[in-house]
Amino acid sequence: MRCLSAALDENVTACQFLSTFLSREKYTGFTENLHICSEKLNVCAYPRPNHERLFDLAESQAGYFTMAQAVEAGFARNTHSYHVHAGNWIREHRGIYRLIRFPLTESGHLVLWSLWSRDRKGVPQGVYSHATALQIRELSDVNPSKLHMTVPPGFRRNSTVPPVLVLHKARLAPEEIIREHGYAVTTAMRSILDVAASGDADRDLIEQAFREGRRRGLITRQQIELTLSRKSLAPWLAQIFET
Repeated sequence: MRCLSAALDENVTACQFLSTFLSREKYTGFTENLHICSEKLNVCAYPRPNHERLFDLAESQAGYFTMAQAVEAGFARNTHSYHVHAGNWIREHRGIYRLIRFPLTESGHLVLWSLWSRDRKGVPQGVYSHATALQIRELSDVNPSKLHMTVPPGFRRNSTVPPVLVLHKARLAPEEIIREHGYAVTTAMRSILDVAASGDADRDLIEQAFREGRRRGLITRQQIELTLSRKSLAPWLAQIFET
């Protein structure tokens, strides 16, 4: 961080000094390193960028981060173009970037679209579900062409839903959600119930997913009993769960 000091006259305001300095130095905009200080002037255009903080955050999200998260780490909002052109960041989607130091991973796209679903507070709202959840868990041979994601009923985005996503609106109970490294996915039982209701998988695939879930301990006896107690459960599903 550069510290630019100047001896200011008592009658010169901080704003006048800043304007004069930027004009004299031909600055066209603020840079991430701009920091002005003196004994008589204490002006900080932006906090000092914390590269380590951004790295730690990106590391927990497969290398991805949002512009809002970068700002929280001290990066000026108008410096994203610089970092992209400099080869430090890769723009993956509107407002979402990836540090170049992180290679693409098999599950990276799951983190990317989870970040897309964030609310105004920056909290991701989407949970991977239906056939996508079965595929993530490798519970059956289902191979959806798009990513299925469940979002709250009141979910809204100003931008168009990306073509790769299929959104389902429903309220998920906390016990139906499993948190992974940078994204969330529905439990095996919830996923099976979802594909059965939507028709995204046939009976053979559902039976396969149920058997595999039971074998690996992803579906418990308590979950089965709770599901069988539902009056709305289809008879053919009950037959599967009772085996």
